[in-house]
Amino acid sequence: MGDLFRSEHRGDHVILWNCNGARRNALSPDYYAGVITGLEAAADDPSTAAVILAGEGDFFCAGGDLTLLKARRAMSLEERKANIEKLHDVIRAIRNCPKPVIAAVEGGAAGAGLSIAMACDLIVAGADAKFTLAYVKAGLVPDGGATWTLSRVLPRATLAQMAMLGRPIGAGRLHALGVVSELVADGTVLDAAAALAGDIARGPQQAITSIKQLLTTAEASLSLEDQLARERDAMAVALGGEEARIGITAFLNKAQPVFR
Repeated sequence: MGDLFRSEHRGDHVILWNCNGARRNALSPDYYAGVITGLEAAADDPSTAAVILAGEGDFFCAGGDLTLLKARRAMSLEERKANIEKLHDVIRAIRNCPKPVIAAVEGGAAGAGLSIAMACDLIVAGADAKFTLAYVKAGLVPDGGATWTLSRVLPRATLAQMAMLGRPIGAGRLHALGVVSELVADGTVLDAAAALAGDIARGPQQAITSIKQLLTTAEASLSLEDQLARERDAMAVALGGEEARIGITAFLNKAQPVFR
């Protein structure tokens, strides 16, 4: 799958690694393809009870690579939509996988990295981990289903702060709100996620698969597909706009963006 993704089978679970540690595990085509293939393989493997998504180094995922996004600004609107659908295919694969998927969030999750974590069934996070919808700082809007998943677990005002102001929220607060499943000491996240996978492996596998399906169908009436389409269209439009040009350029130059 390339140098930026790795799959590792450890007994009763599989770890799908984002190996872009030099860029805080920003997303890449290698990762998209690897996660989808890895989830499909896990679904067909009776020895795999759960899947863990993890990031190399000390940060789960920084979201979209703004260098790639900057290049995509030159694409047509339909081409930008098609590229966003590649992320959305990963979200669908996580949600549709019959095996439980665990996000092992060390350090933090930002942008689409947060979207991926929220698509998982369980989140294990380090005590000091930060979760950030950083899109607005680059003149962009959330994608990957973030507004759909977060609106179901956070107060509107809290989500508005995250989405409109880009303010981070700590793992401790998300644990108190029931979003983070387990809060553990920094540096022990992967071990805790593996222990959780072991608990799942010791449970009734068919029942757990059915439970995951039931939890999915129990979601509120607005479908994920509807929201994914809304987010895709909004993100594609935003990426082609002036605010994205200003925001991405400022971010890459380590400067403060000035949108007015």
